[in-house]
Amino acid sequence: MKITVITLFPEIFEPVLNTSILKRAKDKGLVEYNLLDLRQFGEGKHQVVDDRPFGGGPGMVLKPDVLAKAWQAAAKPQTANHKPYTILMSASGFPFKQSKAQKFTQFDHLMIVCGHYEGVDQRFVETYVDEEISIGDYVLTGGELPAMVVIDATVRLIPKVLKKEAATEDESFAKLNAGILEYPQYTRPESFENSRVPKVLLSGNHQQIAHWRKVQSLEKTQKIRPDLLKS
Repeated sequence: MKITVITLFPEIFEPVLNTSILKRAKDKGLVEYNLLDLRQFGEGKHQVVDDRPFGGGPGMVLKPDVLAKAWQAAAKPQTANHKPYTILMSASGFPFKQSKAQKFTQFDHLMIVCGHYEGVDQRFVETYVDEEISIGDYVLTGGELPAMVVIDATVRLIPKVLKKEAATEDESFAKLNAGILEYPQYTRPESFENSRVPKVLLSGNHQQIAHWRKVQSLEKTQKIRPDLLKS
């Protein structure tokens, strides 16, 4: 899988993509990262990438022609059947969920465009973007941090990235759990500051443990995210 990021700040991705599981996935040849500096496609001596919004208003808007040149450069070579699936990180986009991360693993080439300033010219969005994605109901200075979230959530689901692929099956929002939060986890020592590990987890009875975990998942979801149970 190839992941291309179009951004004004490619340097901030380097530490994240070269750490832990994301680096391991690259080293295994399971994913290729391509960081494309939007500024190199800017216009004139100062490599301008934005301009004032038509109709007035504060801030600056990323220019559609500059974005298009970057997209076209990153998309090569492409055919009608093999064009990159393009997402724009946007506060007004569709909420990012585990199901989206799973969907993104199916594409050979995922292209992520990081918005900035007051946004992106709508004509670029309508022509080149397949989905607008948001990681929450708040506004950040740019799409770089959200892009890292999408990359991390997606890459770890690619087959063979994790040593134990079953590790993703019981997680919160995993497909098997249908959106139910993951049960509490415990490890050694058995006793910690007068709090002990639940006896059922030490019993060796896998049926009872599975039942306990299901009940705990439901109780945790009811307490923290009751909206998930309603949906």
